[in-house]
Amino acid sequence: MSKMTKEERELYDSDVKAKSDWNAGIRYAEKKAKEEGKLEGKLEEKLEIALKMKAKGTTKEDIAETTGLSIDEIEKL
Repeated sequence: MSKMTKEERELYDSDVKAKSDWNAGIRYAEKKAKEEGKLEGKLEEKLEIALKMKAKGTTKEDIAETTGLSIDEIEKL
């Protein structure tokens, strides 16, 4: 690397930065996808609990209080 011209060094540095930026973008996308998956899983679990409670005759208000779902969401079940 010490024998590189200024232009070659700038090109090399630019390439290293581009690869670093690319990897950072991939890591960010993976993190976001993982977070979204967790949120979807939590919502699914709340809906399953709400369905079981509804089947047992629990009031919409009690289901909403227990699960954190809205009355509107519960009525759609």
